[in-house]
Amino acid sequence: MGFFSRAPRVEQLKVVIVGAGEVGYHIAHRLAQESKEVVIIDQSAEALRRVSEVLDVQTFQGSGSSPVVLSDAGVMDADIFLAVTDSDEINIISCLFANAISPDSIKIARIRNEEYNLYQDALTNKPLNISTIINPEIEVIKAIDRMLAVPGAVDFSEFAEGRVKLVGIRVEKGPLVGKKLMAFREIVPDTNVLIAAIVRGEDLIIPSGRDEIVAGDVVYFACKDTSLEAVRKVCGRNIDPVRDVLIIGGGNIGLRLAVLFERKGLHVKLVDRSESRCQYLAEKLNSTLVLRGDGTDQDFLREENVGEMDVVISLTSDEETNILSSLLAKNLGAKKTVTRVNKVAYQPLVNAIGIDHSVSPRLSAVNSILHHIRRGKVLSSVSIRGEGAEALEAIAQADSELVGKPVKDLPFPRGTLLLAIVRGKDVVIPSGDSMVQPEDRIIILTTRENVSRVEQALTVTLKQL
Repeated sequence: MGFFSRAPRVEQLKVVIVGAGEVGYHIAHRLAQESKEVVIIDQSAEALRRVSEVLDVQTFQGSGSSPVVLSDAGVMDADIFLAVTDSDEINIISCLFANAISPDSIKIARIRNEEYNLYQDALTNKPLNISTIINPEIEVIKAIDRMLAVPGAVDFSEFAEGRVKLVGIRVEKGPLVGKKLMAFREIVPDTNVLIAAIVRGEDLIIPSGRDEIVAGDVVYFACKDTSLEAVRKVCGRNIDPVRDVLIIGGGNIGLRLAVLFERKGLHVKLVDRSESRCQYLAEKLNSTLVLRGDGTDQDFLREENVGEMDVVISLTSDEETNILSSLLAKNLGAKKTVTRVNKVAYQPLVNAIGIDHSVSPRLSAVNSILHHIRRGKVLSSVSIRGEGAEALEAIAQADSELVGKPVKDLPFPRGTLLLAIVRGKDVVIPSGDSMVQPEDRIIILTTRENVSRVEQALTVTLKQL
């Protein structure tokens, strides 16, 4: 019997979501595509209408902070309860009553106010018992930090405490261009590197040996941490570490990021339009140079030598300002730009007009929440190319079909690839003859359509099939 030879018999996961805004909508969208049972609660009839017209989920109108509404919506049967409205207070109260009604369900809350985050124990212990707190501002800072961790990369993730890297690099020239992947090992003899995915325009390809790399592709490499140099060389990327940074927008995200960069020893300039905000920022920061100015003023950017910056990061609350600032900085010679875009639908547009990277607090929150609600012994998950694919890190259970067979004999569905096996201190980038052993950490990349099947296979053992 094959790993995916037939659907395992497992109970359907039930998720209740309070909040039908952009975060709630996108989480519901992902889970509905994976055939999860989803109930979404919101006070707005218009928001629920938008959900019900597009998604195959249940909707319930009412306040998520009402215990009556939660009971009527079936929270007592929920495996996972998500509170993701724009109000921290509603999210906290929702979790309070959800815990009273369904104490065994996993509770995840979106909480942005830093003052609440100072009281983690009060939030995560009784009477709330919130399992995970997601702060979108912190998540977007983590996303930016990952982007800048590998010079030349457009995307970067780590697994197994950093021992396995998944790095996306745009390949414009070099020995890989025009070559079929069956010749990859001749070009890259390092067996600790494999090509996990190719992004070409709007298409994501989980490659086979017959696929070919075209100039302009973003190629995702899975590799051991010791093999990053081999990846850089084959892509023709120079090692230009980030030293000089200009941050446009001195809000909470800009301030947090400047603090992080100071700790890393970077040279940071932080720009904000408000004189009072600049005074506050100057008091909170040490080595950062705080400037009052307009990030969309070309003369101001030129005076501040934006062309000499390794990266310009636009983080104001206004998307148009961020996009314009990034385009001006790029035009004046900045090596790299990162742009905050709140609306998820704008992400493809930003990439199309030549901005290097875009980040969204909402999308960062969605991705962080999703990896906390995977079934089985899933330790972490990372979305690739928005919602196109997902990399899952999980523990191989002893009596699973996955264990004890060569990788070449595992009938993975099309669009699924085993990227790495971590066994104790050893990391194996697998070949066709590699075998998974019980309690190995495994990293699997799969397309969105196959996430549910992979998740079930990681959950269900042979005895349950």
